[in-house]
Amino acid sequence: MTELPSFAAAYPEIFMVLGALVLLMLGAFRSKDSTTLVTWLTVAVMATAAGLAIYGTQETVTFSNLFIVNRFTIFAKVLMLLGAALTLLLINDWAHDEKIARFELPIIVLFATLGMMIMISANDLISLYVGLELQSLSLYVLAAFHRDNMRATEAGVKYFVLGALASGLLLYGSSLVYGFSGTTAFDGIAAAMKTGPNSIGVIVGIVFVISGLAFKVSAVPFHMWTPDVYEGAPTPITAFFSIAPKIAGLCLFLRVLVGPFSAMIEQWQQVIILISVLSMVWGSVAAIAQKNIKRLMAYSSIGHVGYALIGLVVGNEEGARGLLFYLLIYLFMNLGTFAVILSMKVNGKYVEQISDLSGMAKNHKGVAMALAILMFSMAGIPPMAGFLGKFYIFVAAVNAGFVILATVGLLASVVGAYYYLRLIKIMYFDEAATAFDPPGLTTGIIMGVSSVLMIVFFVRPNLLVTGAEAAARALFLG
Repeated sequence: MTELPSFAAAYPEIFMVLGALVLLMLGAFRSKDSTTLVTWLTVAVMATAAGLAIYGTQETVTFSNLFIVNRFTIFAKVLMLLGAALTLLLINDWAHDEKIARFELPIIVLFATLGMMIMISANDLISLYVGLELQSLSLYVLAAFHRDNMRATEAGVKYFVLGALASGLLLYGSSLVYGFSGTTAFDGIAAAMKTGPNSIGVIVGIVFVISGLAFKVSAVPFHMWTPDVYEGAPTPITAFFSIAPKIAGLCLFLRVLVGPFSAMIEQWQQVIILISVLSMVWGSVAAIAQKNIKRLMAYSSIGHVGYALIGLVVGNEEGARGLLFYLLIYLFMNLGTFAVILSMKVNGKYVEQISDLSGMAKNHKGVAMALAILMFSMAGIPPMAGFLGKFYIFVAAVNAGFVILATVGLLASVVGAYYYLRLIKIMYFDEAATAFDPPGLTTGIIMGVSSVLMIVFFVRPNLLVTGAEAAARALFLG
């Protein structure tokens, strides 16, 4: 008689599935607009799922070794759920402003988040792909959700076509790994890599898997979709793209390479070093010429992925801790910055050009101060938390002997500081442009809290570092 799997490990995911179905029925049968109600209930579902993850099963493998839960997966899920819930509040306000509020919008975000949670807990190449595709299909719809906007429709089509290509690369790589190792289970692959010779087929398979995952986190040279999709998609949905999927994708990257392929670290390390260097350099250089602030944020996110991948290159507990801490800081830096971009509205119309920020400090001192703090943090200038994020990453690299890689990261940070500080110069020293409309309550709270946290996290980083250390330790003990 087959023993039933332990469902307790998947209570957060099960609850989100049930919540999504209930909310879908609620939105369909409610006679009047229910977008705000469904949005807040979706946030409640995400908060409950985070609670179930934190206080539920701490360490187990279930569903025939397809699904794993430990401190690392719990940390990653809670971080990703926090980012998704906060960006959903921005999406709700924007949808009402644009008069395209639909109850399906928060539900699609919920399904995308569910896919990310399955990705993070995947313990097999098959469950990894199922979670990845659930996330990806939802994101394609979100990119093109504003159907009457040509740019949004174009962004959705580009994302879909290139995303399908990336999924094909990932599948092909997985099939090669399965063919040469004889299994799709992470534990089985790890055992095969340790006991048998590393064949050229497995190495090629790993390269294709890395290529597919690199697309999902928009690392160079698989970043080609990012600027166009970030610019074309609605701003709060772009914020969602830049936060939750990036966190989930980088955590998945970490799990896959230091888990089943840990024995082949010398092979995949070379690939990740190249991707990291290209992402840092191109993200910093290409952003300089941008005039649209959303495209600038696209290249900024590419650069940040490059910095985070340094932690993966190190391939030990210290590197993983640095990567996870960096993602914590990255969440609030990006969230606050996109909240400021959402407040860039003149006479009810959203504007996106960097020149529109001219002299903003004269009309909106609070918003200008919030953006200045966030830009200092993104540039890695103390006393902002972004400095600590890069510090832990670079120290881990130096301690592991990757001095040149850390030096490249430092130089790329210097170049990146130029376009971050340029925004501050434009706000405080250029002639004032047309004043923006007052920011909404939700937008104002999120940008204010995010900017304050940049200082708080610098002064009191211990709680964040402790959580990241526990998660990294669980990853390498597993």
